Amino acid sequence: MAHPLLAAVAPVAEAVGAAIVGPDDLTSGDIELRWQGELVGGVRLPDGARDIDWYLAGVEREMGAPLADLSREDKQRAVKLLNERGAFLLRKSVEQVAEVLAVSRFTVYNYLNRPEQLNIPEAPG
Repeated sequence: MAHPLLAAVAPVAEAVGAAIVGPDDLTSGDIELRWQGELVGGVRLPDGARDIDWYLAGVEREMGAPLADLSREDKQRAVKLLNERGAFLLRKSVEQVAEVLAVSRFTVYNYLNRPEQLNIPEAPG
């Protein structure tokens, strides 16, 4: 039987085209659902058109802190994640990302154009 939290969230997930997944089926980018500290499942948002705020919120959630507060290395990791997910295909996204990260556009372009020199390690966990 599904956990009561998953049953309660299901109508909202359905309304936005998302899917409820069990704890063993969670992947990167899913929103974890916890009940009294226990991981009981998650919400997988639908694929499709996104705006930059959607990408930023997902990476911020994954990084566990406001993007402007991240270390330089974590900001590089955030840019890498945003790039892998297609955020920079959106118009004016570099400018918006730079503003949220509290860095210059030049810095974001550097992070994007020289990933081989960054040697960004994967996040632990």
